[in-house]
Amino acid sequence: MKPDTAPATLAASAAVMPPAAAAPAHGPALPVRHLLLAVAVVAVWGTNFPIIKVALAHLPPLLLATLRFALAALPALWLIRRPKASWGNLAAYGLLIGVGQFGLLFISMTRYISPGLASLVVQVQVFFTIGLAMAMTGERVRGFQVLAILLAVAGIALIGWHAVTDGASITPLGLVMILLAAMAWAAGNIVSRAAGRVDAVGYMVWSSLFAVPPLLLLSLWLEGWPAIRDGIAAADWATWAAVVWQAVGNTLFGYAAWAWLLARYPAASVTPMALLVPVFGMGSSALWLGESLPGWKILAAALVIGGLTINVVWPRLQARWRAA
Repeated sequence: MKPDTAPATLAASAAVMPPAAAAPAHGPALPVRHLLLAVAVVAVWGTNFPIIKVALAHLPPLLLATLRFALAALPALWLIRRPKASWGNLAAYGLLIGVGQFGLLFISMTRYISPGLASLVVQVQVFFTIGLAMAMTGERVRGFQVLAILLAVAGIALIGWHAVTDGASITPLGLVMILLAAMAWAAGNIVSRAAGRVDAVGYMVWSSLFAVPPLLLLSLWLEGWPAIRDGIAAADWATWAAVVWQAVGNTLFGYAAWAWLLARYPAASVTPMALLVPVFGMGSSALWLGESLPGWKILAAALVIGGLTINVVWPRLQARWRAA
């Protein structure tokens, strides 16, 4: 989305890269304090993946998703005005992000994919978003995008190979679910673009309201009341802190701070910072949860992040060369 709307690229929150034509080719460097704010936001989004794992130790995944969106919506509805988006747009975004992205993400993270790999693989939503946008507009893929996609596909293929042959950090089902979550995120990006220039935090808060009922019904149907009751009874302070962090830290702080930065600086100065989300995700999972980082994971991360970097940086460099 554009400045004043949702943040670009994001890992554990839904976001959209601004259209290349709408963003300046390059922008001024952020002051140190604002650079640190941007790093803090991507650190929150990246480290949220091991925090999700903490909550999943006791709570069923669909219940956790229900609580996340309920806390993001219900208290803030009284404080934040509804954005100028149609009810249908808000509902579609809430369903795609709440049920599609986070529902599948949380289920996959129960035992099918490690938090670090989840933080990496879900970032391919950027390429799914590009594909959906091109399918809708008829725009042709550009050369640098082909290279970026090939690098990311090579990284995902490497992860898929280990899902089939190893299965320790990721299973084939986990890879399928996380890719479907990324597709849902990409579809949500297209829906949020259609909303136009709206307040980012208000959009998240009010769309979250539409995620709660279907997630709760799915939790009751698929997980059952006994699992819900036992999970709530077993939850300790760390579990509830992780739940609150999903809404307060990951959603409200993250979106508010990112939108504030995008409202004051060109997207080209801010959005490349989001490339650090999987770095924080994989690093914090290794430090806090002891997730292993063998050579193949590092290579896969380098390929995927390399593809993302080319997609973000190349148009800016090309514009600079033309201007020079």
